[in-house]
Amino acid sequence: MKRPLLEKPCARCGRTITWRKKWERDWDQVRYCSAACRSARRTPDDEALEHAILGLLDQRRAGATICPSEAARAVFPDDWREHMERTRQAARRLVADGRVEITQKGVVVDPNHARGPIRIRRSDAGGPAADPPVVDPRK
Repeated sequence: MKRPLLEKPCARCGRTITWRKKWERDWDQVRYCSAACRSARRTPDDEALEHAILGLLDQRRAGATICPSEAARAVFPDDWREHMERTRQAARRLVADGRVEITQKGVVVDPNHARGPIRIRRSDAGGPAADPPVVDPRK
């Protein structure tokens, strides 16, 4: 009997993982979509993107936002579009640290479920202590 297709999100990047025959015995333990997500090693470029996001926010007034493409352009001026997902991942790491918030239409959203254009702003507390109200854009 053929098993129906099952899907679940990657624990690191949120990409969809589709069930495969080789995972039949341990499908419940599969959490990552690739070896890259499993190892989650940060590169100097990832650090540069985080610094670019924070640097751009430092140049703006309190409460102002930036587009992730601004940080990508600062670090990768020639091929910034190819690095947009990496830039969004850097923003998600900064959200996890409590340093920034991701918004859509001025409302803080869960970065793991945000689809479409996003903006990045400093969190109100500026550190990991605050948990702002988060809106799930799927609702």
